[in-house]
Amino acid sequence: MEFRLPRNSRPVQGVTHRAPGARALRTFRIYRFNPDADGPPRVDTFEIDARSCGPMVLDALIQIKAAIDSSLTFRRSCREGICGSCAMNINGINRLACTTSMQDLDAGIRIYPLPHMPVVKDLVTDLTNFYAQYASVKPWLQALTPAPPDHERLQSKEEQEKIDRPAACILCACCSTSCPSYWWNSERYLGPAALLAAYRWIIDSRDEATGERLDELEDPFRLYRCHTIMNCTDVCPKDLNPARAIAEIKKMLAERSG
Repeated sequence: MEFRLPRNSRPVQGVTHRAPGARALRTFRIYRFNPDADGPPRVDTFEIDARSCGPMVLDALIQIKAAIDSSLTFRRSCREGICGSCAMNINGINRLACTTSMQDLDAGIRIYPLPHMPVVKDLVTDLTNFYAQYASVKPWLQALTPAPPDHERLQSKEEQEKIDRPAACILCACCSTSCPSYWWNSERYLGPAALLAAYRWIIDSRDEATGERLDELEDPFRLYRCHTIMNCTDVCPKDLNPARAIAEIKKMLAERSG
C-alpha cells in the first residue's frame, strides 16, 4: 500500500500580499485551487489592516476579494449564521466564517475548504453527495391519515419541543466533514447531518412512517459507521447534538429488535 497524496494535491507556497504600515495587522493563509490551472493547489498569504473591515472572518475575506485579489472564491449569503453557506475550516476547526470573530483567533489565521471534500475552486467544495444523502432520508412529513379539513396537524408543546433543536440544522456540513467515519465511507455512511435530519422526522408525532424510516437506516454502513467520536457535536455552529440523535436511532433499533 502507498500512503501518499495524489500527484498535484499537496499545496505549495503561493503569493504573499503585504500590507505595509498596517497598525492592526492580521495575516491570512488561504488555500487556493484553480481547476483550470495546470498545477497543485497553493496557499496564498494576505496581510490586511483589521480596521479596514468588520470583525468577522467573512468580513476579512470580502475585504481581500474586494481590495486585493478578486479571484478569491468562497460561498456566502446571509452573514447571520442561518444559511450555512460560508462553512470552511478555520485554524483547523470547521466553522462558519460569518460567526467567527477574528478577535477569538490568533493573529495568523489559516483558512482551508471543508476537509475531505472535492474542491470546486478555492474554498468552495462540491456538496452534491452531501445533499443527496440528506434527500435520501426523505426529510418531509409522511402521513397516510388525511389532514383535518378545518385546521393544520396539531402538536402539543412537548411534542414540538422534541423536534425544535434537530429541526434547527442549517446543512452547513461542518459536522459531516469533521467526522473520520464520513471521510473514509462518505459514499455509504450517511453522516451526522443526514442522520440528524432522519431523527428529526422519526420523532415527529405527526409523521406515520417511523417503521419505514428505521428500516432504511438499519444498515452496517448507513448508520452504524458512527463510532461516537463527537467531532460533529463539537463543531456544530448551532450547538446541536448529532451524536446524541444517532445514538437515539441506534437505541430505537435495538429496542425494536429486542
